[in-house]
Amino acid sequence: MNQFNLIDLFAGCGGLTEGFVSSKSYNTLAVVEWEKYPLETLKTRLLNKWNYSNEEIFVHYDIQDTKGLLEGIKKDGFDSEVGLKSLVGNNNVDLIVGGPPCQAYSLAGRAQDKFGMQKDYRNYLFESFAKLVQIYSPNFFVFENVPGILSAKPGDILITDRIRTVFESIGYEISTDLKKEALIDISYYGVPQVRKRVIIFGTKKNNRNKIPKFYEALHNKKHENQEVLKNHLEGMTKFKPKKTDKNMIVYEPIGENSLSNNTPRTHSIRDANIFEILAKDIESGNFKYSSTQSKKELYFEKTGKISNFHKYHVLEYDKPSNTIPAHLHKDGLCHIHPDSTQKRSITPREAARIQSFPDDFIFTGPMTANYKMIGNAVPPKFSKSIADSLLEVL
Repeated sequence: MNQFNLIDLFAGCGGLTEGFVSSKSYNTLAVVEWEKYPLETLKTRLLNKWNYSNEEIFVHYDIQDTKGLLEGIKKDGFDSEVGLKSLVGNNNVDLIVGGPPCQAYSLAGRAQDKFGMQKDYRNYLFESFAKLVQIYSPNFFVFENVPGILSAKPGDILITDRIRTVFESIGYEISTDLKKEALIDISYYGVPQVRKRVIIFGTKKNNRNKIPKFYEALHNKKHENQEVLKNHLEGMTKFKPKKTDKNMIVYEPIGENSLSNNTPRTHSIRDANIFEILAKDIESGNFKYSSTQSKKELYFEKTGKISNFHKYHVLEYDKPSNTIPAHLHKDGLCHIHPDSTQKRSITPREAARIQSFPDDFIFTGPMTANYKMIGNAVPPKFSKSIADSLLEVL
C-alpha cells in the first residue's frame, strides 16, 4: 500500500497524528510543537505504540521562526534542534496538517479580552503555516480550528478572507462556503462530546475539484446519532471522597485503578458539596437546577458571591459531554462527573476518553499539563475520519 508523506505543524500531543498514523496510509516525516509536555507525549506514543524508529522527527521549536525551523539551530550547552530541511530531505511532502492555537479565534477568548483578541499575535499564525505550505508545495493541506474562526475580524477583515487571500497567492484554493462545508459537529463521528470544529481543506488550484469530493467523503462518515457518554464513562473506576485535615477533598479508588492518568484532582469541600447537589438533582429527575439562573442562585447561596456566569455543569450519561477545553487545566467545574456519590470533576483519563483517545495513550507531565493538552487536541477518532476521507481524493 502506498504511503503519503506528511508534516504535522502545531502537533500538540498528537490527536491529528494519531488519526493519520492509525489509518496506516501515511508516513510522518516531521512533527513540530512548541510546548514541552505535549511533544514528549507524542514522542512516547509514536516510538512505543507505532514503532517509529527515528527520534529526530520531533521538532521542539517555534513555528514563527521559519528560518530556524528549516535550518535547525545549535544551542550552547543544550541539545541541538534538527531543522525540517534535514528531516524531510529529498522526500516529497504530500500533505501538511495542523491546528494553530485557537484562543485568538474562540468566542470565549474574544469575550474575555478587552480588545476582543484583535491585538493577539495568534490571529496570524496561519501565515507561518502558509509559508511552509509554500516551501514544501504539498498537493493538499488540512487546517483545523474553532468555529470562531468564521467570524473573527482582526483589523475589521474576516480572518477567513485573510486566509483565503494568503493561500490563493501561493497557488492554493479552499472552499468558497466554509460555514456550509467545513463546520463539523464531531459528536456525530463517534466522539461523545458536542465539539464543533472548522476543517479547512486546501488544494493546489489544478486540483480544485477535490475540495467538494473531500467534504462529501467526510460528511458521508457522519453517524446518524450523536455519541453519548454512557459507553465511555460507565464501568470506569469509582472514587470515594475523603476529607483532609486541610479541609479539602481527595479521592481514593474503590477497587483497582489500573488506568494511567486516572487520578481526580482535589476539590474544596464547598465545590464537592455543590457537585453532589447538582448531580443528585439530575439523578432524581427533579431538574431544579437546570436553568442558568438557578445555578447562579445556588452559587450565591453557597458562597455569598454573585456571578454573571454559572460556574458548574454536570455531565449526563445519556448525552454527549459539553466541549472538553484546555481550560480544564485550571478547574473542572464545568465537567462534573455524573455519579453524585463521587462528588468530583472528571479525571484526565476520563477527559481523554471523551476526546476518543485510547486507554493506552499515555500523557506525560503534571496533571495540569495533561488536561491542557487533552483539551487542545483534535479527537483521534475524528482525525481518522479526516485521514480516511483524504484517501478517497488523494
